[in-house]
Amino acid sequence: MKFRTEVDIKESEKKIGVEDKIFSIGSCFASEMSDLFRQGQLQTVNNPFGTIFNPFSISHSIKKLHDSEFYEEEDLIAFDEEFISLDHHTVFDTRYIHQTLDKINTRITEGNQFLQESNWVIITYGTSFIYEFIPKKKLVANCHRIPQKFFEKRLLTNQELTDSIYDTVLNLKDICRDDVQILFTVSPVRHTKDGMPENQLSKSKLITAVHEMIEELDYCHYLPVYEILMDDLRDYRFYREDMIHPTEQAVNYIFEKFGNAYFSDETKEFIKENFKISKALEHRSRDEKDPKYIEFREKLEERIEAQREKVKHNIFKN
Repeated sequence: MKFRTEVDIKESEKKIGVEDKIFSIGSCFASEMSDLFRQGQLQTVNNPFGTIFNPFSISHSIKKLHDSEFYEEEDLIAFDEEFISLDHHTVFDTRYIHQTLDKINTRITEGNQFLQESNWVIITYGTSFIYEFIPKKKLVANCHRIPQKFFEKRLLTNQELTDSIYDTVLNLKDICRDDVQILFTVSPVRHTKDGMPENQLSKSKLITAVHEMIEELDYCHYLPVYEILMDDLRDYRFYREDMIHPTEQAVNYIFEKFGNAYFSDETKEFIKENFKISKALEHRSRDEKDPKYIEFREKLEERIEAQREKVKHNIFKN
């Protein structure tokens, strides 16, 4: 007897190797997945523009990274004693214009260089809604707590969604490695402030646009992350207290299903051991001169060295 509708991720013919580079961009769920890649000691860069939710802004960001186009003073606006970019998340906001520009342009350089060597790109869309900043008639990625009266909110049209996804793919294929694989997902985090019916419409438009865009492209894939949380993990015990964001357990479950479908056997074992090492590194002793603790740390360092010998890139950086 079955008590749940399990959603599987189709096994990929191409596998993620231990030396592969994984670039991710999009919603906060993309960041959670990237954190697990990093904990597993894979090479990853996530969200050089900060958390971004809609396909138009993600496409714009990829274009900027592709062109390695730096931001100038005229690209920023001043609000509440801070200099901000409406293309970026609030983490880039500072009180000094040169600091904001430095943070933005440093990440553009990093993102451009990493994309050129990327084997995998994971894009997580969060919403079809977008805001237009009325004073500049500019579609924005983030409103930065600016009063709502300065913005007009609307759904991206089907054509805008398709064009954004298409342009994203074109720019990625041009800058990344020739064999790059692009994985599209829709975030399972519901944007309840839009309204529940509106959120469902928003998500359905994303899913439809992605499927219509990628069905003819063998290097593009859809990961049913949204469906796993909505149908497989439909119990509220898999949500945090806000009843919106998935718990750590749910994220780990999705990551495991993703890994089973996309990781090579070598990568699975590599990540599994690194997760164990990371957990062990959290252990601290009140007496660091305790012989048992010293022995524990020596054995742990031996395990780390054994892992380091498996890859060329630097892992478990001090």
